Amino acid sequence: MSATFNLRGKSLADINIVQDHQLSEEQARAAAQQVADKMAQEFDLACQWDGDVLRFERSGVEGALTLGRSQAQMQIKLGFLYSAFASAIEGKIAAKMRQVFAG
Repeated sequence: MSATFNLRGKSLADINIVQDHQLSEEQARAAAQQVADKMAQEFDLACQWDGDVLRFERSGVEGALTLGRSQAQMQIKLGFLYSAFASAIEGKIAAKMRQVFAG
């Protein structure tokens, strides 16, 4: 997990979380949907599946949760206003991913 800040011009925070799992494709998709539902509720995000990628966005936040055979990868780009909360956002999402992908 890492949060990086670009302090030149438009400050942005990038969050990248990789969570290993041993779930079937169906179970991994259900787990990803749980993460998406939680994020949609907490951050008022619109989420949509595109194959094995769950894309989400709202003003100031965009990202994707990509499902692989043995891991799930969450990539989030935060705009200026949300960048101050990058660490808290990353912590909440990482905890939810650990919980739901544990099987």
